[in-house]
Amino acid sequence: MTSQPRDPPQFYLTSPSVCPYLPGKEERKVFTHIVGRRGRDLNEILTQGGFRRSQTIAYRPACDTCRACVSVRVLTREFEPSGNMKRVLKTNRDIIGTLVPNKPTSDQYSLFRRYLDARHTDGGMADMTVLDYSMMVEDSHVDTAIIEYRRRGIDSGITGRGTGDLLAVCLTDVMSDGLSMVYSFYDPELLDRSLGTHMILDHIERAREMGLPYLYLGYWVEGSKKMAYKARFTPQERLLAPGWLRFE
Repeated sequence: MTSQPRDPPQFYLTSPSVCPYLPGKEERKVFTHIVGRRGRDLNEILTQGGFRRSQTIAYRPACDTCRACVSVRVLTREFEPSGNMKRVLKTNRDIIGTLVPNKPTSDQYSLFRRYLDARHTDGGMADMTVLDYSMMVEDSHVDTAIIEYRRRGIDSGITGRGTGDLLAVCLTDVMSDGLSMVYSFYDPELLDRSLGTHMILDHIERAREMGLPYLYLGYWVEGSKKMAYKARFTPQERLLAPGWLRFE
């Protein structure tokens, strides 16, 4: 019988760089590799400890003088949408999300490119090529899927699939205690639909239907307008020094 290696993961620290969330700040990250047969278990342990996954890397902030980045997870079983969120659900009742394997397509990359060009021209992902996108989607040693959002068609009630143009996409990790939204993007011309909010609401419901107590949203950063929306999904837990603490 062959035993799996039990060597602990090796962690590394990045050099300081400009913080993408708070002006005048620098960021550092601690990271490790998630590879091999132990990848899924390691990813779950690290996610529960405040790490995020990007391809085969798990990372978390390790800034010298700042603790603004806080891991957030929604309590799916207790979540109730606000009035505004109910309006978002109503607006998008003609859209259906379909879970597909984590395989890149030309439709996905075209939408991804339009999203970056419209909303993140100065971000770290602005120059990503089709090969870079393919790596982001496929390079995973954990249970990963893509959820594609399209308009409902005549046969959607039977097939469970939408039809027509691709409107939004989310790369999602499936873990034993929840879903983790790794990266999402959407049609930048459909701002009135609030597709980012819709995808989170859809993931909360998916996790609830799967019997999973949490939806991991990544980092909420106090003082960052980019991340302020995450605080709206309550009740939620935030990972602080004493551990995961509940916030209403």
